[in-house]
Amino acid sequence: MSTRIVVVGGGTAGVRLAQRLPVTLLGEEPHAPYNRVLLADVLAGRYAPEVIALPAPQEPARRGVRVVRIDRAARSVECEDGTAVGYDRLVLATGSNPVLPPLRGLRGSRLPSGVHPFRTLDDCLELRALVRPGVRAVVIGGGLLGVSAARALAALGAEVVLTQQGERLMERQLDAQASALLREHVKSLGVEVHTECRVSGLRQEGGAVTAVELADGFVLDAQVVVLACGVRPRIGLARDAGLDVRTGIVVDDELRTSDPYIHAVGDCAEHAGRVYGLAGPALEQADALADVLLSRAPHPAYTGTRALTRLTLGGPVGLDLAAFGEATPLPGDDVVQLTDATRRAYRKVVVRGDRLVGGVLLGDLAAVGTLARAWEGDEALPDAPLLHLLTHDGGS
Repeated sequence: MSTRIVVVGGGTAGVRLAQRLPVTLLGEEPHAPYNRVLLADVLAGRYAPEVIALPAPQEPARRGVRVVRIDRAARSVECEDGTAVGYDRLVLATGSNPVLPPLRGLRGSRLPSGVHPFRTLDDCLELRALVRPGVRAVVIGGGLLGVSAARALAALGAEVVLTQQGERLMERQLDAQASALLREHVKSLGVEVHTECRVSGLRQEGGAVTAVELADGFVLDAQVVVLACGVRPRIGLARDAGLDVRTGIVVDDELRTSDPYIHAVGDCAEHAGRVYGLAGPALEQADALADVLLSRAPHPAYTGTRALTRLTLGGPVGLDLAAFGEATPLPGDDVVQLTDATRRAYRKVVVRGDRLVGGVLLGDLAAVGTLARAWEGDEALPDAPLLHLLTHDGGS
């Protein structure tokens, strides 16, 4: 008798597992599973929604199915429509929810008309229906998601304002110089950028947003507001079932939760104290778990992922960026940095002892493959001059 594997969640991690194994995949969204990383390109009109569909799983996914409860004793999940699905092994790939900031004018999960998170294909399609040339749009949040959303809205002809509470854009990934170059590029797309800027509330009229209020009293007129304030792991199902949860659903090196018959992968999973929230680790976790469930994995099955962030920004002159590891050096670290102002190119690596510990590249990513391999492998660097790391062939 074959093992019944049920996967809850039709995102990157869940679908990857369903491509490797015959499983029952329960997806909450009505759409065919899609690549969330490309949502900004759908919003900008670069891709049609069907273009970002993920490769089909071995067994067709059940769409529009929301799981509301895990019955661990009966080993089954209960769905909102009243049906129950039994399992021998359950995999939680529930992903994450957008963070809704504590602003005046936001009550619970009901958002005023014109206010949208930017997390799902439905969010994307609703924004596309609202945005036309000349519409005033404010994006709250200057991280990876906010920058992507601002670029896409600008491509649609909107008058975009990007607000960031921190000192600089993408401050989690970029150093000060790289962030400054990114800011100049975003401004060249027609986006107005405000950093060190705290949003305090939303103004409404007739249930529709009309403006964004800043803590310093300044008011930004807005017909559309995009909330790009980060995400939180979706842990409700696991918590209600009595599983060990912290920031995410706690898993071991076999991606197993505190219940030996339940696993978790992707944005909802917390491994060794870390929640990644990125596509690369989600895919690695799904592959590792597939090997575990096929009894092919040596132990430990999953030891963590060294995640690289990449972003492509369009415009008359596009900009590619990549960041990995620790971009800010510690005392005693060696730093190699190259800047080409005419080409808007910036490259920097941080070396600690004989190990590459981080780097940032903007505009010229020719060396990123070799640098990423050296960083991911965590191997001793060759004795060649450090500048060799930043040559166009990446030192190969």
